[in-house]
Amino acid sequence: MYLCDFKTYKETSINKQILVIEDEPNVAAFISQGLQESGYKVFVAYDGLQGLELLQQKNIDLVVLDIILPKMDGREVAKKIREMGNESLPIIMLTALGTTDNIVKGLDAGADDYLIKPFKFIELLARIRARTRNKQVLVGCSNSLKLADLELDMDAKFVERAGSKIKLTSTEFRLLEYLLINKNRVLSRVDILENVWDINFNLGTNVVDVYVNYLRNKIDKDYETKLIHTVIGMGYILKEE
Repeated sequence: MYLCDFKTYKETSINKQILVIEDEPNVAAFISQGLQESGYKVFVAYDGLQGLELLQQKNIDLVVLDIILPKMDGREVAKKIREMGNESLPIIMLTALGTTDNIVKGLDAGADDYLIKPFKFIELLARIRARTRNKQVLVGCSNSLKLADLELDMDAKFVERAGSKIKLTSTEFRLLEYLLINKNRVLSRVDILENVWDINFNLGTNVVDVYVNYLRNKIDKDYETKLIHTVIGMGYILKEE
């Protein structure tokens, strides 16, 4: 049973620092001006390598990252950001390609969210706020979630089943965390989209199904007891068979 207490820390745009990595000057200026007027401090990089350099120099709270960039594309930049140890740094990826395949590739690279060009600034601002506000921190207990022989440690960011460690992407980790917090409860695709990605995604895509299958291949495929179950017409549930 999940017995931990939550303490919520409300965060505002004050003193928040955003790194915008965008090679189109007009788009970069549009985003930068809007964010500054909303109270954020903004740093702009016009290629992937410059973006990584700024990230090392500044205390960045969130990255807005275009996919198509000179010198190093956005997916490679996202991977490098994660490899540099910034596992919890929110990354919002900008893309002109809105297919499920392209969205999944961006998320697999380490992005937390995506926005399809052209977009309205108010939508980008809403997604930034969703990623930087009302953070919940567990207090008074161990940050570990368990079901059967599956364990997820939220502090150490590791998952193991039957004693064997399982490597997950950041998106897969958040999905499993949400399923474990709500184990034995049927979750709709909308529930999962709103709580794992913090935003209303385009429901015409099958991103949730893709990631549930990713998880199944990693935590269920090689084990006799299956934990992730489909409830036809309703969604998914994590429970012992």
